[in-house]
Amino acid sequence: MIFEWQAGLWQRVLESAGRMPHALLLAGPAGGGKRIFAEALAARELCLRPTDDGHACGVCEDCQWRLAGNHPDLLRIVPEADQENRSEDAAEKTDGGKAASRQIVIEQIRNLQQVLTTAGHRGGRRIAIVDPAEAMNLFTANALLKLLEEPTTNVLFLLVSSSPKRLLPTIRSRCQTWAFPRPPADAAARWLAGQKVADAASLLAFSGGMPLAAAALAEGYGVAARKRFVDDIASLPGKAPLRLAGEWESWLKSKDAVAGGLDMPTLTAWLQRWVADLASLRLGGPVRFFPAQHDILHGLAGRLSVDAALGCYNEITRSRRVSQHPLNARLFLEDMLLRYARSFQAAAAAMRR
Repeated sequence: MIFEWQAGLWQRVLESAGRMPHALLLAGPAGGGKRIFAEALAARELCLRPTDDGHACGVCEDCQWRLAGNHPDLLRIVPEADQENRSEDAAEKTDGGKAASRQIVIEQIRNLQQVLTTAGHRGGRRIAIVDPAEAMNLFTANALLKLLEEPTTNVLFLLVSSSPKRLLPTIRSRCQTWAFPRPPADAAARWLAGQKVADAASLLAFSGGMPLAAAALAEGYGVAARKRFVDDIASLPGKAPLRLAGEWESWLKSKDAVAGGLDMPTLTAWLQRWVADLASLRLGGPVRFFPAQHDILHGLAGRLSVDAALGCYNEITRSRRVSQHPLNARLFLEDMLLRYARSFQAAAAAMRR
């Protein structure tokens, strides 16, 4: 399946038939359908009889293997935490077991290298999807780099990334980058309407205009998590930041949060959006991410100076950069929420002088 806003990129696939590079970097904001595009491209490359519009036929033997999830020439390199059907296992591990890794580990690339030393099932093309590519640490990335530097015949690497700048420059230089821009607002709204997503306009705004991210929030735990976040953060700076940090630490460990995919990077990103709206209001701009909370944000913004609002945004942005692997979750949350609360205190002190 190719989305309306990906039609131009799919045409590029058709024009590249027979001369596809050995490695593609599919780069763009999260929630726009890069992963689905990568799967569609992989399906086309493995299909014995693609249709006139370039899609996999869905009925040949190779398509049947792929649809059954056991095609020997389709290799997916993803973090353990992102593998299918992990929700129940992940929830159970919150009570003391080791949580699933959110990194692509070096053993996965070594296993891939071993697989690629043998010929494909039919002697044809094999596809290796690395998603998300930024989940590789330095050692894993260097191991993949060796494969990209000396590509095996008839292997197409598809690297999917929402943060391509986090990849090694040497990896980016060995891939042909295809940019996936933010979908047009009208196309995103039409797709959400077709999916019967409730409160689509609000969720689309919160997701930065990314329709698949908005649809994901509408399902499962997303709506409840967002409501709790808004209620909690709106209670600051009146509520003690340290107390809220403790509550959020417990929240992130809860079965609902783990099963719903709520983690530290997500929570930090939400706070960054909240502060971005505060800074925008303080500068005379609009509310972008939380339009339903305009009045609350307007009241809070009135208690901030321009310098305090911008300074707080910069500090939360720095926190987000290390949110993937905080050394101590509780201390990380305390530091982040204290910085947020102190922005109001600093503004109030400046106004009294």
